[in-house]
Amino acid sequence: MKLLRFGPAGQEKPALLDGQGRLRDLSGVIDDIAGDALGDDALARLGAIEPATLPLVEGNPRIGACVGKVGKMICVGLNYADHARETGKEPPAEPILFMKATTALCGPDDDIEIPRGSQKTDWEVELGVVIGKRAKYVDEAEALGHVAGYCVVNDVSERAFQSERGGQWTKGKSHDTFGPIGPWLVTRDEIADPQAIDLWLEVDGISRQNGSTKTMIFGVAHLVSYISQFMTLEPGDIIATGTPPGVGLGQKPPLFLKVGQTMRLGVAGLGIQTQRTIAARA
Repeated sequence: MKLLRFGPAGQEKPALLDGQGRLRDLSGVIDDIAGDALGDDALARLGAIEPATLPLVEGNPRIGACVGKVGKMICVGLNYADHARETGKEPPAEPILFMKATTALCGPDDDIEIPRGSQKTDWEVELGVVIGKRAKYVDEAEALGHVAGYCVVNDVSERAFQSERGGQWTKGKSHDTFGPIGPWLVTRDEIADPQAIDLWLEVDGISRQNGSTKTMIFGVAHLVSYISQFMTLEPGDIIATGTPPGVGLGQKPPLFLKVGQTMRLGVAGLGIQTQRTIAARA
């Protein structure tokens, strides 16, 4: 099942994608793709609905972030060995965790702002994991049972803010629009193996990233279990699981985003995002 949210920013309604790729309005069934609506029982009830009985969404509305009311977004750094090396670092012995502010979240095709004073805004296609059931001290063998589904994430980053301005990585990861997610939340029953998914990204039509989750250092089940040892994961929380090589920082010479460029990226089975870069707004 593919779930999504549509409408103006801040006024999104829940929907599902039918077998013909059309949007079906779920607002008469649930309030949002958020919280308790992401639990196994709630998703089973949605899955039992015949899509043709739901109102058809006409036209081409804006697609919002595929999850609403996100409590926290936890990101995993340097989770592909070849990406770690292209940034000049050794692969980590344990997952590197950092947070991205939820105010960074936006729709998959929304414009991406280049922050004021930015010289090193970068791209990162990632597999996103959406939590569906509360997870605290979860064993790895049980971890995937706490996952509602998966989505595309672009972990947009400002490298100078991240690494040259003191402190932790968060300030380079949290500018408004630096967290497009979606277009869809694809429920976990549709993903046979989260460690066998291709992901890619291009800038202005030029391929920059091509990878597979099979080369992750720490897989999805390990990450859910590991993170749950340090914080409670709640329904609607999102884990961005790291990016394969090919980021702008790893180009020779390094190559960063400017105003007026277009990113296009996708994760197999989870949809495609397209974003235009613009100057930051007040």
